[in-house]
Amino acid sequence: MNIQHIPQIKHTDNGNFFLLAGPCAIEGEEMAMRIAEKLIGITDKLEIPFVFKGSFKKANRSRIDSFSGIGDEKALRILRKVSETFGVPTVTDIHTNEDAVMAAEYVDVLQIPAFLVRQTDLLVAAANTGKIVNLKKGQFMSPESMKHAVQKVLDCNNQNVMVTDRGTMFGYQDMIVDFRGIPTMQHYATTVLDVTHSLQQPNQTAGVTGGRPDMIETIAKAGIAVGVDGIFIETHFDPANAKSDGANMLHLDYFEALMTKLVAIRKTINTF
Repeated sequence: MNIQHIPQIKHTDNGNFFLLAGPCAIEGEEMAMRIAEKLIGITDKLEIPFVFKGSFKKANRSRIDSFSGIGDEKALRILRKVSETFGVPTVTDIHTNEDAVMAAEYVDVLQIPAFLVRQTDLLVAAANTGKIVNLKKGQFMSPESMKHAVQKVLDCNNQNVMVTDRGTMFGYQDMIVDFRGIPTMQHYATTVLDVTHSLQQPNQTAGVTGGRPDMIETIAKAGIAVGVDGIFIETHFDPANAKSDGANMLHLDYFEALMTKLVAIRKTINTF
């Protein structure tokens, strides 16, 4: 997939990686606009192609009393407002066939969660919208097996598909990134590294996923060094009080410094 197919995306001609970033979940309009404005300022300054990310619904929480959203259409309208206000493309997760049709009216990229990436009907529904489809690699899947998920989208006459590595289960409560998988999956589609979800520590006894945000820079640098096409990072101005995945998000205050380092690494890699 050529990232120039993403509507409204900027800075595509400078050899940089592209970025999918934003909060885990849309908690409200003010927070989404605040995060988007900050990220757009950073990515314009550094000339990074940028897609704003936010989940309109969290359907896969550990506990039934965990935050799942502010209302589907309310959150989707906020994503549309971000796009229209700042002239930036947007991506959100979907969980059902009906979600695909609904979300396609508001966003540019439909993301298939890792737990659902083998669900053929869901992939077909996403592909049939004509939108760009981002397939998260299942934590339980090999990089090689992702070629079949990609093929499901291609077989629907939708060439706009990318894959995202979000780590692999390492025991019951930890994850690792196998960087050998990035060049493998690049044979099938444009490939993204989801840095923050790769640092989750799931299945905690409290029912709240933990994480290792102190390792975000390490994993991100390694991803750029091995030549990944894009980077996915969740961020928030107050991770400790975020309503979803706060334990592994990057604080918004640290975002520009990290991106500056990654751009420098990418420029060096491009000289080889």
